[in-house]
Amino acid sequence: MERPWRHATPPRRLPGGNNGVESRPVRAPPPRARLGGRGADLTARSPARTATVLDVTDPRDAADAPLPLTGERTVPGIAEENYWFRRHEVVYLELLERCRDAVVVDAGFGEGYGAAQIAGVARRVIGVDYDAPAVAHVARRYPEVAAVRGNLATLPLADSSTDVVVNLQVIEHLWDQTAFLDEVFRVLRPGGKLLISTPNRITFSPGRDTPLNPFHTRELSAAELTELLETSGFTVDRMLGVHHGPALAAMDARHGGSLIDAQISLAVAGRPWPAELTADVAAVRAEDFTLTEDDIDASLDLYAIAERP
Repeated sequence: MERPWRHATPPRRLPGGNNGVESRPVRAPPPRARLGGRGADLTARSPARTATVLDVTDPRDAADAPLPLTGERTVPGIAEENYWFRRHEVVYLELLERCRDAVVVDAGFGEGYGAAQIAGVARRVIGVDYDAPAVAHVARRYPEVAAVRGNLATLPLADSSTDVVVNLQVIEHLWDQTAFLDEVFRVLRPGGKLLISTPNRITFSPGRDTPLNPFHTRELSAAELTELLETSGFTVDRMLGVHHGPALAAMDARHGGSLIDAQISLAVAGRPWPAELTADVAAVRAEDFTLTEDDIDASLDLYAIAERP
């Protein structure tokens, strides 16, 4: 769910493509398709599904060095980023009990804070990501997570080896979403769960055929996400939407009707934030969002709980 407006100068959208940074059409993925800040080589398939564990002994990657904001991943501990971080975190908090005592894969873990939260309740957490700096960062900062560098289209895991796969705010970056879901189906045990979230296309890029965010390849509505999951063999147990709760609705009212638009307009214009906006964004908590099955098409993000039969 990363924002193009994180850039001082938003990337120029190029004709014929959805990624906004390379002049390649979506129908013809590039040799290394982007998975946002997480990265993914979705074209190279390895016949041997062997995990590539990154060498994390490089002294140039300090253990406590934060990952930079790239516009492609959410990083905790930054006041101006707090709204987006909490909007991610609310789903991680909801799914923790579903991961208790389970073998869990966090596919596309980004900064790693969510995988670390899961590690507090799970039997084992394997984090898979293609971005080498992110893997090194997680291996050092969150040693409770088994950080593995791997391709999400050819997961470095054995068949039927996993209880739960978590994939939050990632699938919208993938060039071949079905290939990824087929891989998740393969590595899950029968009865295993896929917990997946993604921006709701209807509200995130309203009225557009292509994503507003230049790092997204395809955004999904609830109906489209359900169809994708079922095509790969999953049963969708529940489809929930992320909405603003009362505290965020009050912030919306204070900032011209939309806290989101207030942040975006100032960031794109390169103007400093007023003190009231800064304070409100820094004060947002995960509990200020609600997860509900009601009014799903008006939700900000989608969260599906799917099962491998």
